[in-house]
Formats: sequence, structure tokens, C-alpha cells
Amino acid sequence: MCSFGTSTIVILFFFLIYSVNQSNTRGTVKDYPNFKVQEDVDALRKAIEGLGTTEKTLVKVLTQRSSAQRQLIAQAYEKATGRKLVDDLEGDTRGDFEDLLVALVTPPDLYDCQEFIKAIKGAGTTESMLTEIFASRSNRQIKALSEAYLKVDHILYLPHEWFPSLSSQGKRDESTNVDKAKAKADAKALYEAGEKKWGTDEAKFVDILCHRSVPQLRQTLVEYKNISKKTLQESIESEMSGDLEELLVAVVKCVKSVPAYMAEKLFKSMKGAGTTESVLTRTIVSRSEVDLLDIRAEYKKLFGTTLYSQLESEVSGDYGDALKKLCGQDD
Repeated sequence: MCSFGTSTIVILFFFLIYSVNQSNTRGTVKDYPNFKVQEDVDALRKAIEGLGTTEKTLVKVLTQRSSAQRQLIAQAYEKATGRKLVDDLEGDTRGDFEDLLVALVTPPDLYDCQEFIKAIKGAGTTESMLTEIFASRSNRQIKALSEAYLKVDHILYLPHEWFPSLSSQGKRDESTNVDKAKAKADAKALYEAGEKKWGTDEAKFVDILCHRSVPQLRQTLVEYKNISKKTLQESIESEMSGDLEELLVAVVKCVKSVPAYMAEKLFKSMKGAGTTESVLTRTIVSRSEVDLLDIRAEYKKLFGTTLYSQLESEVSGDYGDALKKLCGQDD
């Protein structure tokens, strides 16, 4: 049985990159028609510089523009005022609402980078956040994250031995071809590395799940169930524990469906007493131009209620209004 320490597990995140085709065609937020950057800048200035901040204007403008349009607004705002829009938002808003607005005006690659830094800095590592980010992002998104990371002033947060991993990430096979014979062989290898032996050869699971394309892995999941009569996820859950189990289960879930995985993350963030606003913000902002329509559909299918209605019951005020605007209409 191979032993994985926390630092080794974290390094694995750099290799668990998915070539899932992601476009903005399934997002809830798209380019705003008849976009006039100066009008938006004037509206934001009036909302921020007037007597008291007009939160409704901030929500109306920033949740209904695409990320690319928000970057144009931020550039024009700084040119007109000599101040950064993100600084003014941080100075005039508070709490979860502030975090959401800042996320919206931050370029996506830098936002993912900042969330990654939050996960690895300080005492201990937030593996669940790393799992979510690296299991659900595309090759392109992870490459952009790593490039942003290498430009910021937080390099010391990452141990020196991780740099080769960081610079070489985002290279998972992107082929759409499926080799059924190879899938059967991989399924057999996984079965023999787990259920069929005393102890678990975790390295074999990592090797296969890290290096195969998503279409290839989907076929492997089918072949594994034919051999084992159990799903690969069930086998991982019975054979492993801790961070490695959580990581590999997330990999399997994302191979099957990233939208379903993200819907589950949203559901758990609002389940029970209290709401994990940081997960809500990160998920809805990062998926709003990618696949939030699909996440909404999966949410309703899996949990019997709409994401919009759940947000209505769990979050309120300007923060809740902004999240609902990004979520889009009720299903």
C-alpha cells in the first residue's frame, strides 16, 4: 500500500486537470447587448461617490455584464477617477456582498489564483477548496491560474519542489477518442489494485485517474462496474480515507458530470444550519459564464428544488439579490 502525506496529495492537484469542453454557451451571464462602458462607469461613480452607496446600482451593473465587459469598466473607471474600482468596492461595501462584488470585477484567472492562495497559505491546507478548483477547471483555466500565480507576490506560499508541477500542469490528454480495450485493461488494473488485494495500491489509482482523458475515463468507469459490480466511486470510498479519498471521489464525479458535482457543492453549502457563503460566491461567480444553466438543471434533478428558490430561502439582502441575478430566472 502506498502512503500519501498531505503535501504529496496537494502536489497531485496539479496533475488532476480536466479537458472538459467548457464554453460560455451554457452560462447565465453573457455579453450585455448595447454595452456602453462610459454609461456604466458614470452609474458606478454616482452609486459609490454619492451620499451613501447605492447597492442596487452596483448589483444591476456588475451582475449583468460579462467578465470581459467588467474588465473594460474597471479600466475606464480607473482612468476616469485615478482609483481602482476594486478598491472603491472594498471601501464602500462590507462582508459577503463585498466579497461577491470583488470576485465579479477580478479577472477569472486571478480570482482562481487568489482562491488557491487562500487554500494553501497559513496553518494547514484547505484540501476541499483545492479539490473543488482543480477537479472542475479546464486545462485552459488551470494554465491561466498558474500563469497568474507566477506573477503575484505570494510565491513563498508554495514549497520550492512544487514549481515543476505548477509549470507543467494543464496537460491532461485532450483526445476525444476512446480505446475500449485500454479502458478494460485500466478497469482491471484498478480492480486488482483495490478490491482484489489486501491493502490498496493507491499509486495505481492516481496514475490512471491523472493521465487519461475524460472520455477515456468515462469508458473505464463503465468497464469497472462490469468487472466489480460496484462503481469506482464506491470502491474508492470503501478502500481509502481522508484527503486522498475526497480528491479521487471528486475526480470521478467530475469525469461523470462537472455540473452535477458543482450542484452538489452548492447544495452542501446551504444544507443545515448556516450557509457557507464563500462556496456560494466562488461557485456561482466562476460558473456563471461557463455552465450555470446546466448546474441549475442538475440541482433541480438531484434535490427536487430549484437553485433560485434555495437561494431565496437561504441568503438575503444585497448579497442575496446579487446571487439571484447571477443565477438567472427560476426554473
